[in-house]
Amino acid sequence: MRTTSAVAARITAAAAGALLTLTAVAAAPAQAAGYRYWSFWESDGGTPWAYATQGPATARPADGDAIGFRFAVSDGTDDTSLPSAAPGFATICGSVERKDGTKRIAVVVDFGGPADAPPAEAPPEKRVEVGCARVREEATGAEALAAVVKPLRYDSAAMLCGIAGYPARGCGEQVAERAPGSAPATAAANPSAGETGGGGPSFGVLAGGAGVLALGGAAIWKARRRG
Repeated sequence: MRTTSAVAARITAAAAGALLTLTAVAAAPAQAAGYRYWSFWESDGGTPWAYATQGPATARPADGDAIGFRFAVSDGTDDTSLPSAAPGFATICGSVERKDGTKRIAVVVDFGGPADAPPAEAPPEKRVEVGCARVREEATGAEALAAVVKPLRYDSAAMLCGIAGYPARGCGEQVAERAPGSAPATAAANPSAGETGGGGPSFGVLAGGAGVLALGGAAIWKARRRG
């Protein structure tokens, strides 16, 4: 017959092991996430694309500049892919004359590939649209875009959500990390039980571990009473 101390030792070890298992699960890194959205790029018309420092609704490109839009999934660590067409102002706007009170902006719209598409949607057959916008001198990037491709869809915070009807719905959704070559999956809107934003174990996991230890302590007390 086992002694009380031996039973207590086994119960304590089992409880501690359960807590360590729960803590290890909680401490495992959560899936990295990115976002599916229209990114905004700019160039002076001769230099490579650079990620824009402000949105198209406030940016005011100058005559001779180029602006680019690319629908893609950012993986959370790197910028989304560049527009696949070069920001060549001379190529896009070379035949468009400037008129008094106006400016010319080269516009590139890249709808991305199938892997970037939201569930149940596909990018337009013509992946890239380019055009030269001749707009008023104070026009924004959004106005230049609207002069080349319509319709445009924005959310209440003036974030660009859709160009030429694509995508049909949604705006900047978070997507889960995907394996190379696979299509991105939309992440859950709310984290599941056991996940936290801070990287540590959640309250639920710690409470569960504390419960295991409490049960172990109760068993030890009963074993001692029987002894």
